[in-house]
Amino acid sequence: MRTRWALRLLVVWVGNCLGLALAAAVLPAVAYHGGVGTLLLAGAILALVNFAVRPILIFFTLPAVIVTLGAAVLLINAATLWLTSEVVAGLELGGFWSTFAAALIVSLVNLVLRPWRDAARRSGRRDRRTREWLTREWRRRDWRGPGS
Repeated sequence: MRTRWALRLLVVWVGNCLGLALAAAVLPAVAYHGGVGTLLLAGAILALVNFAVRPILIFFTLPAVIVTLGAAVLLINAATLWLTSEVVAGLELGGFWSTFAAALIVSLVNLVLRPWRDAARRSGRRDRRTREWLTREWRRRDWRGPGS
């Protein structure tokens, strides 16, 4: 179980880092100073902000999320990215539209990496189901062999 959570956390962290690096490469207003360490820290802080703050923001803006059919979640993603830039000193996002575009890029990168994250989440259940099936099959079979 511990390995499953570690793998899922690693995929989310790598997705955030790749998304931030891609946003910095594509958008001129988005930059990170201090090298890869700043990028890794920003990815970890963004994962923590998405874990702790994002559900609260979604809860309080739920009517807007429902009315816009989920499009308001992009604004929430931009807010969490802005909060991350306030915490991480070397991450600069520019204005609102560059922050919004960076949040869109990070969201798309995480969407592409979602199958690996979900596979990490399901792996423990699949292993348990396989063990249970093998145990049932082992008990069900007649192991005396032919002619016994």
